[in-house]
Amino acid sequence: MFPVGGIEVMLLGVVLSGVLCLGVAALLRRRTGGLWAGAVAGLLWSLAVIACVTLLPADAAPGIVPAETRSDTCSWDVGGPAPDGFWIFSGGQRLLNTLVFVPAGALLVLALARWPRLMVLTVPVGLVALGAYSVAIEITQLELARLDRACDATDMVDNSTGALLGGVLGLGLALVLRPWRAGRARSDAAHT
Repeated sequence: MFPVGGIEVMLLGVVLSGVLCLGVAALLRRRTGGLWAGAVAGLLWSLAVIACVTLLPADAAPGIVPAETRSDTCSWDVGGPAPDGFWIFSGGQRLLNTLVFVPAGALLVLALARWPRLMVLTVPVGLVALGAYSVAIEITQLELARLDRACDATDMVDNSTGALLGGVLGLGLALVLRPWRAGRARSDAAHT
């Protein structure tokens, strides 16, 4: 059996990683200011939440997955059979797979907006990295049969879509919050 799992363990992982990320935000805030520190810590926390929700078994004791029933490949049936619901929230699993990556995309862009001239390069690279994170999760689910999870290309598409939607949201937030002002103010203060 896989040693940990279930909704309680997932929630505990979410809370513990949140506390850790609050500490990261406090440390970064002293040197960089609150907006950037919050965006970076929030991004780290959103990645940890995604890992908790996708890499821990949904059941407390999933048992053993027999070799003959274990999938050898990912399902490439994009848009194929996805369950109607999810074990924590009601609603479609595809919608939840999309929504779970929206905060990561938004916080990534908000963190990178501190350097607006570099955003043309860093934001696309960062969003591709979030897509790669989704692929890594799906490969892990395939390789670790004891997680009792399935590797599915649809999840990769939905996760990447969520990251892109979050990126658009992050651009809007950056235009409103203008995080580059904090970086410029700290740079000007250091030179005086």
